Parts: sequence; C-alpha cells; structure tokens
Amino acid sequence: MADRTGAQNPLLLLNDMTSDLARVDDELRKAVETDDDLLTEIAGHLIKAGGKRLRPGFAIAAASVGTSERGPAPHDVILGGVSVELVHLGSLYHDDVMDEAKTRRTVDSVNARWGNLKAILGGDFLLAKASEIAAGLGTEVAGLLAATIAKLCEGQVRELRNIYNVTRTEESYLGAITGKTAALFAAATRIGGLVAGLPRVDIDRLTVFGTEYGMAFQIVDDILDVVASEEELGKPSGNDLMQGVYTLPVIRSLAGPDRDRLLAMLGKPLSKEQVEEPRSLVIANGSIAGSIVTAREYIDRALDAIEPLADSAGADGLRGAAHHLLASLPDIGN
Repeated sequence: MADRTGAQNPLLLLNDMTSDLARVDDELRKAVETDDDLLTEIAGHLIKAGGKRLRPGFAIAAASVGTSERGPAPHDVILGGVSVELVHLGSLYHDDVMDEAKTRRTVDSVNARWGNLKAILGGDFLLAKASEIAAGLGTEVAGLLAATIAKLCEGQVRELRNIYNVTRTEESYLGAITGKTAALFAAATRIGGLVAGLPRVDIDRLTVFGTEYGMAFQIVDDILDVVASEEELGKPSGNDLMQGVYTLPVIRSLAGPDRDRLLAMLGKPLSKEQVEEPRSLVIANGSIAGSIVTAREYIDRALDAIEPLADSAGADGLRGAAHHLLASLPDIGN
C-alpha cells in the first residue's frame, strides 16, 4: 500500500486544493494529540513526514462534484478525508511491521525507530481515531469505514497467503489488491459524496471511479517497484521480489518464456544483490508493457464511470488524477 506514484498530489494540477489539504494536515495533527507524549509522537510520525494526501484529495474532489466553482470544502468533508487518511496511515504502520521495513517516506519507519510492539499499537490507535471521526459523520459513513478496514485486512491476508508462491494466479493478485488498495480509494470518493449529500446515482459513480482507480494505482505501484530506482521510490527497489510478494508483472513473467530461469531464483527470500537478476528479466520480457495495458484498462473504466458527471472542479480534478497516474510511468514498455 505504499505510495510510489509520484511526489505531488495530482489533484493539485487541475484543482487548487492547497488550502484544503493544509486543513487536512492540521486536522490530522489534532487527531493524534494525546496526554501521552510518546503515543502522540509515534502516531504523528508519518503525518510529519508528509505525503500526497491523495485519498483526502479524492474525498474533497468527490464532494465538490456538481459545483461550478469550488470554494473551501465544508469542515465535515475535511474530516471525511482525515478519517480515510488515518486508515491509510494505520495500515502503513502495520505493513512496515510485516515487511520489516526500515524506511517509509524517506524517514525511519515507526517499527525501526520504536520497535514492532509500539508500531502495532500506533497503527491501532490511528484506526481507532479514524473510526471515532467517522462516527461523528453519521452511521452510514461509520459503517462504510468499518467495512473498508475489514476489506483491507482481507486483502492483506490474501496476499500473505501467497508469499513466495510462484504459482500465484492473476485472479488471486487482483482479489488481494481489490481489498488492500482499491477499497480505500472507493471509500474516499464515496465518503466525499455522502458527506456532501450528492444524489445516490452520483455517489455510486464516484465509488466505481474510486475502485477502478485504486486497482490501476496498485498495478502502477507494483510496476514501479520493479522498474524505478531506490531514489525515486524513497525505499529499496525490488522490495516486493525480495519479500516474496509476486505482483502482476512477475506473475505474467512466470507464465512466459523466462519461467524456468525465474523459478530457479524465486520462491525464497532474496538479498538486495540477488534480486537484480530476476528484476532484470521481468523488465526485459514484455510483462511490464502488458501490465501497463491492464492498468490503462482500469483507468478507462474509472473515467467511463464519471463520464456522465457534468464538468466541475471536482470531476475535472478526478479525471486529471486518472490521466496523471498513467503519465507517472517510465518509458519502459509504455
């Protein structure tokens, strides 16, 4: 669930959300303030490290769909975005414990600095605060966020069941990312629409957009883990291969002419040096190009879902984000 798809929130390209996202950051910091200085520091660690705040941006954009001129977002919309971002951050804390990650967003991961136990508790605290905020936005939003957290867990378990599994199928991979990534993007756009009181038909369109975009986002993220440099990622490249998480490009490579060579190398933990050969094979054999095509198909479906929506700051921002996602890919196979 890492964010490797560019340094800037793409919604800012077409939609001036600077002040609203600054308000999101303010509310995030307020949400993690406690009477315990250590817990406050742990819970606020990745908030201080920054981030694109893409999911809150989606909630804000969705809420402004149908308005010709977008002024400052209502406070409840900001809180809806904050609740989604807290879930995202909490999931990162847990991810880094499972991955034994040392860095996140170019800073020490929480588990590297404070240990696994405190990182798990910090992640739990963030999820609890997200639920508390969602409860203040109404029962439907609270229920949706709770269901989304459950889907994240289901998706992560689906992935963990296939660690080092060289026979992992595309169906299994897509099922995992539907839960662990797409569900939260869908929640972001749906919560934005719900809090803004949009017509149900538009809320449903926005939810489909979030789901399809989220699928493409994770596929692009997985492509970048193979092809991008450590400097571009802010963390070790090829990390999925090292950890035995075989994503779409690798699954397709294992079904191709390099299968036997890859089988001799995969199915076990790899060092940073050992990962370079299988990584080079995946880059060279055409599976990257095929995975980009699949990501583009999801983006096309996302755009089709909101095509009926009238031009507005929110709709234009979401469309711009969809186009920007594919533009963030390198030239390899593109």
